Amino acid sequence: MTDGMKRALNSFDAAARADALECFRRTHSAFNMHCHSFYSYNGYGYSPSMLAALAKELNWRGVMLVDFDVLDGVDEFLAAARALGVKAAAGMETRVFVPDLADREINSPGEPGIAYHLGCGFTSSAVPESQRAFAADLKARARRRTRTLVEKVNTLLTEIAVDFDAVAEEFTPAGNVTERHVCAAYRAAAEKRFAGQELAAYWQEKIGVFDADPVKMEALIRARTMKSGGVGYVKAAPESFPTLEEMNRFIKACGATPTLAWLNGLSAGEGDVDALLDLHIRYGAGAATLIPDRNWRASDPEKGRKLVAELDRFVAAALRRGLPLLAGTEMNAPGQLLADDYTIDELKKHQDTFLAGVDAFAK
Repeated sequence: MTDGMKRALNSFDAAARADALECFRRTHSAFNMHCHSFYSYNGYGYSPSMLAALAKELNWRGVMLVDFDVLDGVDEFLAAARALGVKAAAGMETRVFVPDLADREINSPGEPGIAYHLGCGFTSSAVPESQRAFAADLKARARRRTRTLVEKVNTLLTEIAVDFDAVAEEFTPAGNVTERHVCAAYRAAAEKRFAGQELAAYWQEKIGVFDADPVKMEALIRARTMKSGGVGYVKAAPESFPTLEEMNRFIKACGATPTLAWLNGLSAGEGDVDALLDLHIRYGAGAATLIPDRNWRASDPEKGRKLVAELDRFVAAALRRGLPLLAGTEMNAPGQLLADDYTIDELKKHQDTFLAGVDAFAK
């Protein structure tokens, strides 16, 4: 607490004290309800235990673990949170096929009908016996997609080709390999094979660009080889993912809450926010999640204003339907925020709504 804050809180002026208390409350109510761990990919290498410790160290109101396609870290995370007296919840993120929106892009850019989707409120890494085959299939589908990606990228980066199983062994604790793990593996392999100008020349030849910053280089490898237009890109096929209905059945059978994931309102599928929310509610959604930082921050001021307007519209629509809103930063790329800044005007107005979401899930 700054000396200025202390003076304001001890002021004889009751209004000044009230203002200072409100400022203190807002700046000391940090939280993050969307944190990936190294069981999928964390930009800082954080484990589930580290995420709980971070929440304790930074005095967060609540924290939620969210990993892609697996529940591997749930038991560790919730046990660590209990040991530290941290309010916590656990979730899982995946991609699903939404037949009702098969012809429209939703929240996965360039992939009509495919949506990122969450289940929130899991209490164990174990799943009911009736759901074990589904959970195993979910993990297996993710591995097949990434293995295929590696095989395709290897045809371009032949000099530094990586082995999927070796990447799983070296870069992950339990074999759940993501695109970001693969990017790290290719960067490391290139640096082992080439040095100095040879390294720069290699990447210039293969993907047309080089950056000495490891974080930026991995992002470039991903963008140039794995996304649309890249040799490793595989167009999303509905059969590669569970349907929204199937995923929600699994989530509810595990005692968790199906949770709509919001991107930014700029796609055809998110353009009619009322229709989208009503569709998800029909399929069993009981909450929604978003990444606030990408819903206001933009280099173009006009786009920034559009993002904020869409954010406000989405929050209002969710509140009308009584859906708790879970907000976080993901932490699944280096440089992403540990927690959002709710002192800025674009987010300040929604802080209490997001805190209510924390309290609804973090126990």
